[in-house]
Amino acid sequence: MATSSARTITLADTPPPAIGLGLWKVARSDAPALVEEAIRVGYRHIDSACDYGNEVEAGQGIRRAIEKGLCRREDLWITSKLWNTYHEPQHVRPAVERSLHDLGLESLDLYLVHFPIALEYVPFETRYPPEWIHDPAASEPRMKPIAVPLADTWRAMEDLVVSGLVRRIGLCNCSVALIRDLLAGARIRPAVLQVELHPFLTQDKLLRFCRESSIAVTGFSPLGAPSYVPLGMATAAESVLNHPVVTGIAAAIGRTPAQVVLRWGMQRGTAVIPKTSHPERLRENLAACDVSLSSEQMQAISSLDRGRRFNDPGDFCERAFGTFFPIYE
Repeated sequence: MATSSARTITLADTPPPAIGLGLWKVARSDAPALVEEAIRVGYRHIDSACDYGNEVEAGQGIRRAIEKGLCRREDLWITSKLWNTYHEPQHVRPAVERSLHDLGLESLDLYLVHFPIALEYVPFETRYPPEWIHDPAASEPRMKPIAVPLADTWRAMEDLVVSGLVRRIGLCNCSVALIRDLLAGARIRPAVLQVELHPFLTQDKLLRFCRESSIAVTGFSPLGAPSYVPLGMATAAESVLNHPVVTGIAAAIGRTPAQVVLRWGMQRGTAVIPKTSHPERLRENLAACDVSLSSEQMQAISSLDRGRRFNDPGDFCERAFGTFFPIYE
């Protein structure tokens, strides 16, 4: 078995491309063409997950792009995630093998623990993706948490790197305290942390900790509220894209509010993975790479922080899945 030092992944091993396509809430019917078009216009970072339910279709888009010569496999950074029901160590490898099969890939560039939430196993043949509720047909459908230390799951994740199924492993939705505890016993350090990041939730201390710990950071929901309004988890009035600070900067530099907010995320040193189902938005979002914000503009946007977390299991799990399950204070 490889030694810990030989397998430790740090920022020197190449962080994720600065902008990627997030596949959360992308309809299965839209995913093949959307992924292919994203690669055509220049995206090389695709962020998927078992729970999104569209990995087969995303894989079709990747395959089409490669077959048409739009890219090579080695040009792409493909991320997937371990779902909550697969935290017991014996289920970790079968879970990544299922994602690899669905995506049509031999290995992943990054595999993340989706949430620090362990739920009772649901066999593939029973339901896939298994989602949050253990038995949707129950009289009172609920999540079914189980006691699995994150360190146990992590050891199985480390084995995926050793076996060559994934190049890097990482975490999502984890606090500094949880990461610090994991680092104390890890053979392979997390390469990436993926968390909610936008101007209303800047998470400055978490970002500094990751930077000083050589952990790259990817921000999901980088545009904030829009992804959550249709789910009833945010209101249209909470959109940072309509905030006068953002619209004013956008007007001053001749860019769209979305490009300003995405560039703010990238200039902070994080990767961003905006979701869109509209091909025309792909180019708009990608063009954020060409934007430059002054230090004063960056500070003005950062000052909008209000600690507003849209994706909080402590809020949505009880309402949607019958189980109070906070993971943040």
